[in-house]
Amino acid sequence: MPALPRRLKEARQRAGLSQEKLGIEAGLDPMSASARMNRYELGKRNPDLELVERIGEVLNAPTAYFYATADDEAELLLGFHGLSAEDRLKVLAFIATLAS
Repeated sequence: MPALPRRLKEARQRAGLSQEKLGIEAGLDPMSASARMNRYELGKRNPDLELVERIGEVLNAPTAYFYATADDEAELLLGFHGLSAEDRLKVLAFIATLAS
């Protein structure tokens, strides 16, 4: 399964939201929210970038998370996203140390 549908479903379930609730909170029409989210999670349709950004805001996940193909990178993106600005700088410094 491609990364986007899988990550959408994982993040939605982690947040404890139904497909309908997520769709509505992301700004989809309530009459079609559940069906549209279902199609996105099944990989039958692809949401545009703007919608993925809104979904990320609802689920507290960076947009890049939904497109990450490697699971470890996706987890790093989620973790990094949740850090304070100060802690992000520490992580970046640590990575620079490791990489050199």
